[in-house]
This record gives sequence, structure tokens and C-alpha cells, in this order.
Amino acid sequence: MKKFALLLSLVFVAGIAIAEETKKPAEAPKAPEKSATVAKADVKADVKAESMDAEIVSVDATAKTVTIKGEKENKTLNVDAKALSSLKTIKAGEKVTITMTNNAVTEIKAATAKAPEKK
Repeated sequence: MKKFALLLSLVFVAGIAIAEETKKPAEAPKAPEKSATVAKADVKADVKAESMDAEIVSVDATAKTVTIKGEKENKTLNVDAKALSSLKTIKAGEKVTITMTNNAVTEIKAATAKAPEKK
């Protein structure tokens, strides 16, 4: 009788272990997909242009990138089609004002010289 109870206990424990392994986690409900036209409209509404002054370290027109000097390390940025023509005119060491939209450079202008402050 003890052997039967031990065997029955082992089968019960094995059954529970197998049942736990076969349980699938519940999938999160999917959000309804937006139509392509709505998605494009949302992107345009969320676009924020950021401008910053920077010093050019290098320009790569083939890869469509520009590397600017950072506080700790240099940063390489992708250049949008709008700003590709300006890659031909800028050179390393030049101070520029960069306008970025959606993590891509959309405009590069030569930095304007500031007048010295009078006391």
C-alpha cells in the first residue's frame, strides 16, 4: 500500500510539473493599426526641429553623414536629402548651425559671428 501511495504521489507531482510547462503566457491585446495616411499625418504633427551650434570634425558626402565635435566624444549624424548640397561647402573645423528633425540633419548654415559685448 505504501508503494502505491508513493507511486500515486510521484504521478501527481509529475502531472503538475508538465501542466506548468505547457501553459502559455497570455498575449497582450494588440492595438488597432492606424491607416498609412493617419500615421503620416501623426509624424508630421510630432516633428520638432532642433537647432544647435557645432564644430564640424568631418564630412562624408558618400555616406551622407557629418561628424560634429561633442563635449565628451564626437557625434556622427545622418544628413537628410534637404541638406546634402551643403555638405559640399562645409569643411572640417568650421563652426556651423545645424537644424535637426527626426534625428536627421535637415539644414546646415555657417555660424554667424556674434558681436562682442560692450561694457
